[in-house]
Amino acid sequence: MLTLFAIATATFILMHLVPGDPFAEESITAPPETLRAIKHYYGLDDPLHLQYSRYILQVFTFDFGPSLKYPSQTVNQIIFGSLPISATLGLEALCFAIPFGILFGAFSALNSRGYSNVALTSCAVLGVSVPTFVLAAALQFVFAFYFQIFPVARWGTFAHTVLPALALAVGPACYIARLLRVNMLEVFTKEYVQVARLKGLSEPRVIFVHVLKNAIIPILTYLGPVTTNVLVGSFAVERVFGIPGLGSWFVNSVINRDFPVIGGLTLFYSILLIFNHTVIDLLAALLNPEIKRELKMNKVAKATAT
Repeated sequence: MLTLFAIATATFILMHLVPGDPFAEESITAPPETLRAIKHYYGLDDPLHLQYSRYILQVFTFDFGPSLKYPSQTVNQIIFGSLPISATLGLEALCFAIPFGILFGAFSALNSRGYSNVALTSCAVLGVSVPTFVLAAALQFVFAFYFQIFPVARWGTFAHTVLPALALAVGPACYIARLLRVNMLEVFTKEYVQVARLKGLSEPRVIFVHVLKNAIIPILTYLGPVTTNVLVGSFAVERVFGIPGLGSWFVNSVINRDFPVIGGLTLFYSILLIFNHTVIDLLAALLNPEIKRELKMNKVAKATAT
Protein backbone atom coordinates (compact mmCIF):
# COMPACT_ATOMS: atom_id res chain seq x y z
CA MET A 1 0.00 0.00 0.00
CA LEU A 2 2.84 2.38 0.80
CA THR A 3 4.38 1.65 -2.58
CA LEU A 4 1.14 2.45 -4.40
CA PHE A 5 0.72 5.60 -2.32
CA ALA A 6 4.24 6.76 -3.26
CA ILE A 7 3.63 5.97 -6.94
CA ALA A 8 0.30 7.82 -6.91
CA THR A 9 1.89 10.85 -5.26
CA ALA A 10 4.78 10.93 -7.75
CA THR A 11 2.35 10.56 -10.65
CA PHE A 12 0.21 13.46 -9.40
CA ILE A 13 3.25 15.73 -9.03
CA LEU A 14 4.63 14.86 -12.47
CA MET A 15 1.23 15.34 -14.14
CA HIS A 16 0.94 18.86 -12.78
CA LEU A 17 4.55 19.72 -13.56
CA VAL A 18 3.97 19.06 -17.26
CA PRO A 19 3.32 22.38 -18.99
CA GLY A 20 0.11 22.85 -20.90
CA ASP A 21 -3.62 22.55 -20.47
CA PRO A 22 -5.82 19.46 -20.97
CA PHE A 23 -8.14 21.72 -22.96
CA ALA A 24 -5.44 23.56 -24.90
CA GLU A 25 -7.03 22.76 -28.26
CA GLU A 26 -10.49 23.86 -27.14
CA SER A 27 -9.07 27.11 -25.77
CA ILE A 28 -8.18 28.17 -29.31
CA THR A 29 -11.82 28.49 -30.38
CA ALA A 30 -13.85 28.27 -27.17
CA PRO A 31 -14.75 31.48 -25.31
CA PRO A 32 -12.95 32.02 -21.99
CA GLU A 33 -16.24 31.61 -20.09
CA THR A 34 -16.80 28.18 -21.61
CA LEU A 35 -13.24 27.14 -20.83
CA ARG A 36 -13.57 28.26 -17.21
CA ALA A 37 -16.86 26.37 -16.90
CA ILE A 38 -15.26 23.17 -18.23
CA LYS A 39 -12.34 23.45 -15.80
CA HIS A 40 -14.72 24.09 -12.92
CA TYR A 41 -16.83 21.07 -13.91
CA TYR A 42 -13.79 18.78 -13.74
CA GLY A 43 -12.38 20.47 -10.63
CA LEU A 44 -9.23 21.65 -12.39
CA ASP A 45 -9.55 25.12 -10.86
CA ASP A 46 -9.52 23.76 -7.31
CA PRO A 47 -6.42 24.23 -5.12
CA LEU A 48 -3.79 21.54 -5.59
CA HIS A 49 -4.30 20.05 -2.14
CA LEU A 50 -7.99 19.46 -2.91
CA GLN A 51 -7.15 17.93 -6.28
CA TYR A 52 -4.56 15.72 -4.59
CA SER A 53 -7.01 14.54 -1.91
CA ARG A 54 -9.59 13.72 -4.57
CA TYR A 55 -6.99 11.88 -6.63
CA ILE A 56 -5.79 9.77 -3.68
CA LEU A 57 -9.42 8.84 -2.93
CA GLN A 58 -9.82 7.77 -6.56
CA VAL A 59 -6.64 5.69 -6.31
CA PHE A 60 -7.80 3.67 -3.31
CA THR A 61 -11.32 3.22 -4.73
CA PHE A 62 -9.94 2.61 -8.24
CA ASP A 63 -12.55 4.95 -9.72
CA PHE A 64 -10.96 7.74 -11.77
CA GLY A 65 -14.14 9.00 -13.35
CA PRO A 66 -14.47 9.99 -17.02
CA SER A 67 -11.68 10.83 -19.40
CA LEU A 68 -11.16 14.54 -20.04
CA LYS A 69 -10.73 14.05 -23.77
CA TYR A 70 -13.28 11.25 -24.18
CA PRO A 71 -15.96 12.09 -21.59
CA SER A 72 -18.28 9.36 -22.87
CA GLN A 73 -15.81 6.78 -21.51
CA THR A 74 -14.63 6.30 -17.95
CA VAL A 75 -11.04 5.43 -17.15
CA ASN A 76 -12.13 2.01 -15.90
CA GLN A 77 -13.87 1.33 -19.21
CA ILE A 78 -10.75 2.34 -21.11
CA ILE A 79 -8.52 0.09 -18.99
CA PHE A 80 -10.67 -3.03 -19.02
CA GLY A 81 -11.71 -2.49 -22.64
CA SER A 82 -8.16 -2.27 -23.99
CA LEU A 83 -6.52 -4.72 -21.56
CA PRO A 84 -7.61 -7.87 -23.50
CA ILE A 85 -5.96 -6.49 -26.64
CA SER A 86 -2.65 -5.77 -24.91
CA ALA A 87 -2.81 -9.04 -22.96
CA THR A 88 -3.39 -11.07 -26.14
CA LEU A 89 -0.45 -9.40 -27.83
CA GLY A 90 1.72 -9.82 -24.75
CA LEU A 91 0.92 -13.51 -24.30
CA GLU A 92 1.86 -14.19 -27.93
CA ALA A 93 5.14 -12.35 -27.40
CA LEU A 94 5.89 -14.34 -24.22
CA CYS A 95 5.08 -17.64 -25.94
CA PHE A 96 7.77 -16.77 -28.46
CA ALA A 97 10.33 -15.05 -26.23
CA ILE A 98 10.61 -17.52 -23.32
CA PRO A 99 11.05 -20.87 -25.15
CA PHE A 100 13.22 -19.46 -27.94
CA GLY A 101 15.34 -17.48 -25.49
CA ILE A 102 15.91 -20.58 -23.35
CA LEU A 103 16.61 -22.73 -26.43
CA PHE A 104 19.15 -20.33 -27.96
CA GLY A 105 20.77 -19.60 -24.59
CA ALA A 106 21.21 -23.29 -23.78
CA PHE A 107 22.52 -24.07 -27.27
CA SER A 108 25.01 -21.21 -27.04
CA ALA A 109 26.22 -22.38 -23.61
CA LEU A 110 26.64 -25.97 -24.78
CA ASN A 111 28.58 -24.80 -27.85
CA SER A 112 30.49 -21.96 -26.23
CA ARG A 113 33.60 -22.34 -28.39
CA GLY A 114 32.15 -22.80 -31.84
CA TYR A 115 31.32 -20.42 -34.67
CA SER A 116 27.62 -20.94 -33.99
CA ASN A 117 28.13 -19.47 -30.52
CA VAL A 118 29.68 -16.34 -32.03
CA ALA A 119 26.75 -15.97 -34.41
CA LEU A 120 24.14 -16.48 -31.68
CA THR A 121 25.92 -14.12 -29.29
CA SER A 122 26.15 -11.43 -31.97
CA CYS A 123 22.45 -11.82 -32.82
CA ALA A 124 21.54 -11.64 -29.13
CA VAL A 125 23.52 -8.43 -28.63
CA LEU A 126 21.93 -6.93 -31.74
CA GLY A 127 18.44 -7.95 -30.64
CA VAL A 128 18.89 -6.36 -27.22
CA SER A 129 20.45 -3.18 -28.62
CA VAL A 130 17.98 -2.34 -31.39
CA PRO A 131 15.10 -0.14 -30.12
CA THR A 132 11.67 -1.72 -30.30
CA PHE A 133 10.18 0.92 -32.58
CA VAL A 134 13.07 0.50 -35.06
CA LEU A 135 12.54 -3.27 -35.10
CA ALA A 136 8.78 -2.78 -35.52
CA ALA A 137 9.33 -0.46 -38.49
CA ALA A 138 11.82 -2.92 -40.03
CA LEU A 139 9.35 -5.81 -39.69
CA GLN A 140 6.66 -3.68 -41.30
CA PHE A 141 8.91 -2.84 -44.24
CA VAL A 142 10.11 -6.39 -44.85
CA PHE A 143 7.02 -8.51 -44.18
CA ALA A 144 4.21 -6.03 -44.91
CA PHE A 145 5.47 -3.72 -47.65
CA TYR A 146 8.09 -5.84 -49.45
CA PHE A 147 6.81 -9.43 -49.18
CA GLN A 148 3.22 -8.43 -48.28
CA ILE A 149 2.75 -11.47 -46.03
CA PHE A 150 1.16 -9.72 -43.05
CA PRO A 151 -1.00 -6.61 -42.64
CA VAL A 152 0.84 -3.34 -42.12
CA ALA A 153 -1.06 -2.25 -39.01
CA ARG A 154 -4.36 -2.15 -37.13
CA TRP A 155 -6.06 -4.87 -35.09
CA GLY A 156 -8.38 -7.60 -36.30
CA THR A 157 -7.38 -11.12 -37.27
CA PHE A 158 -4.52 -13.29 -35.99
CA ALA A 159 -2.38 -12.06 -38.89
CA HIS A 160 -2.50 -8.55 -37.43
CA THR A 161 -0.85 -9.80 -34.22
CA VAL A 162 2.17 -11.59 -35.71
CA LEU A 163 4.45 -8.65 -36.48
CA PRO A 164 3.79 -6.66 -33.28
CA ALA A 165 4.18 -9.83 -31.19
CA LEU A 166 7.54 -10.52 -32.86
CA ALA A 167 8.64 -6.92 -32.32
CA LEU A 168 7.77 -7.26 -28.64
CA ALA A 169 9.41 -10.68 -28.26
CA VAL A 170 12.81 -10.22 -29.91
CA GLY A 171 14.32 -8.07 -27.15
CA PRO A 172 13.27 -10.28 -24.21
CA ALA A 173 14.19 -13.46 -26.11
CA CYS A 174 17.70 -12.18 -26.81
CA TYR A 175 18.18 -10.98 -23.24
CA ILE A 176 16.99 -14.35 -21.86
CA ALA A 177 19.40 -16.13 -24.21
CA ARG A 178 22.37 -14.03 -23.07
CA LEU A 179 21.47 -14.33 -19.39
CA LEU A 180 20.93 -18.09 -19.56
CA ARG A 181 24.20 -18.63 -21.42
CA VAL A 182 26.19 -16.79 -18.74
CA ASN A 183 24.38 -18.57 -15.92
CA MET A 184 24.82 -22.02 -17.46
CA LEU A 185 28.54 -21.50 -18.01
CA GLU A 186 28.84 -20.49 -14.36
CA VAL A 187 26.80 -23.43 -13.09
CA PHE A 188 28.96 -25.86 -15.12
CA THR A 189 31.86 -24.96 -12.83
CA LYS A 190 29.93 -25.66 -9.62
CA GLU A 191 30.99 -28.55 -7.41
CA TYR A 192 27.60 -30.29 -7.39
CA VAL A 193 27.70 -30.56 -11.19
CA GLN A 194 31.10 -32.24 -11.05
CA VAL A 195 29.82 -34.60 -8.34
CA ALA A 196 26.80 -35.49 -10.47
CA ARG A 197 29.08 -36.41 -13.36
CA LEU A 198 31.33 -38.48 -11.09
CA LYS A 199 28.27 -40.41 -9.95
CA GLY A 200 27.81 -41.54 -13.55
CA LEU A 201 24.71 -39.53 -14.39
CA SER A 202 24.09 -39.07 -18.10
CA GLU A 203 24.97 -35.70 -19.61
CA PRO A 204 21.33 -34.83 -20.53
CA ARG A 205 20.27 -35.54 -16.94
CA VAL A 206 23.11 -33.39 -15.60
CA ILE A 207 22.13 -30.54 -17.91
CA PHE A 208 18.37 -30.60 -17.31
CA VAL A 209 18.29 -31.53 -13.60
CA HIS A 210 21.38 -29.82 -12.21
CA VAL A 211 22.49 -27.13 -14.67
CA LEU A 212 19.41 -25.75 -16.39
CA LYS A 213 17.24 -25.82 -13.27
CA ASN A 214 19.70 -23.70 -11.30
CA ALA A 215 20.75 -21.46 -14.19
CA ILE A 216 17.16 -20.44 -14.91
CA ILE A 217 16.53 -19.01 -11.42
CA PRO A 218 18.12 -15.56 -12.13
CA ILE A 219 16.01 -15.33 -15.29
CA LEU A 220 12.84 -15.40 -13.20
CA THR A 221 13.74 -12.05 -11.64
CA TYR A 222 13.94 -10.60 -15.15
CA LEU A 223 10.59 -12.09 -16.15
CA GLY A 224 8.76 -10.02 -13.52
CA PRO A 225 9.06 -6.59 -15.15
CA VAL A 226 9.24 -7.89 -18.72
CA THR A 227 6.01 -9.87 -18.29
CA THR A 228 4.26 -6.72 -17.11
CA ASN A 229 5.67 -4.76 -20.04
CA VAL A 230 4.49 -7.16 -22.72
CA LEU A 231 1.14 -7.93 -21.08
CA VAL A 232 0.25 -4.27 -20.62
CA GLY A 233 1.62 -3.50 -24.05
CA SER A 234 4.64 -1.72 -25.40
CA PHE A 235 3.96 1.97 -25.95
CA ALA A 236 6.13 2.14 -29.07
CA VAL A 237 4.90 -1.10 -30.69
CA GLU A 238 1.21 -0.34 -30.21
CA ARG A 239 1.78 3.16 -31.52
CA VAL A 240 3.66 1.98 -34.63
CA PHE A 241 1.09 -0.70 -35.51
CA GLY A 242 -1.95 1.38 -34.55
CA ILE A 243 -3.16 -1.14 -31.96
CA PRO A 244 -5.82 0.23 -29.56
CA GLY A 245 -4.25 -1.27 -26.44
CA LEU A 246 -3.18 0.18 -23.11
CA GLY A 247 0.09 1.43 -24.56
CA SER A 248 -1.63 3.54 -27.21
CA TRP A 249 -4.07 4.91 -24.66
CA PHE A 250 -1.21 5.90 -22.37
CA VAL A 251 0.66 7.71 -25.15
CA ASN A 252 -2.51 9.53 -26.21
CA SER A 253 -3.32 10.50 -22.63
CA VAL A 254 0.15 12.00 -22.15
CA ILE A 255 -0.12 13.93 -25.43
CA ASN A 256 -3.62 15.16 -24.52
CA ARG A 257 -2.69 15.73 -20.85
CA ASP A 258 -5.65 13.58 -19.89
CA PHE A 259 -4.91 13.44 -16.16
CA PRO A 260 -7.48 10.79 -15.12
CA VAL A 261 -6.32 8.35 -17.80
CA ILE A 262 -2.64 8.95 -16.99
CA GLY A 263 -3.27 8.33 -13.29
CA GLY A 264 -5.43 5.25 -13.85
CA LEU A 265 -3.07 3.57 -16.31
CA THR A 266 -0.01 4.31 -14.16
CA LEU A 267 -1.66 2.83 -11.10
CA PHE A 268 -2.89 -0.23 -13.00
CA TYR A 269 0.59 -0.81 -14.43
CA SER A 270 2.11 -0.49 -10.95
CA ILE A 271 -0.32 -3.02 -9.46
CA LEU A 272 0.53 -5.55 -12.18
CA LEU A 273 4.25 -4.95 -11.70
CA ILE A 274 4.07 -5.48 -7.93
CA PHE A 275 1.94 -8.60 -8.36
CA ASN A 276 4.28 -10.10 -10.96
CA HIS A 277 7.35 -9.40 -8.82
CA THR A 278 5.70 -11.13 -5.86
CA VAL A 279 4.82 -14.22 -7.92
CA ILE A 280 8.29 -14.39 -9.46
CA ASP A 281 9.97 -14.10 -6.05
CA LEU A 282 7.85 -16.99 -4.76
CA LEU A 283 8.73 -19.15 -7.77
CA ALA A 284 12.43 -18.35 -7.38
CA ALA A 285 12.25 -19.30 -3.71
CA LEU A 286 10.63 -22.63 -4.58
CA LEU A 287 13.27 -23.45 -7.19
CA ASN A 288 16.25 -22.32 -5.11
CA PRO A 289 17.71 -25.36 -3.35
CA GLU A 290 19.30 -23.26 -0.59
CA ILE A 291 15.95 -21.76 0.38
CA LYS A 292 14.40 -25.24 0.28
CA ARG A 293 17.02 -26.50 2.70
CA GLU A 294 16.36 -23.59 5.04
CA LEU A 295 12.63 -24.32 4.99
CA LYS A 296 13.26 -28.00 5.77
CA MET A 297 15.62 -27.09 8.61
CA ASN A 298 13.01 -24.71 10.04
CA LYS A 299 10.38 -27.47 9.92
CA VAL A 300 12.73 -29.92 11.63
CA ALA A 301 13.60 -27.34 14.29
CA LYS A 302 9.90 -26.66 14.96
CA ALA A 303 9.14 -30.39 15.15
CA THR A 304 12.03 -30.95 17.55
CA ALA A 305 10.94 -28.04 19.72
CA THR A 306 7.41 -29.41 20.04
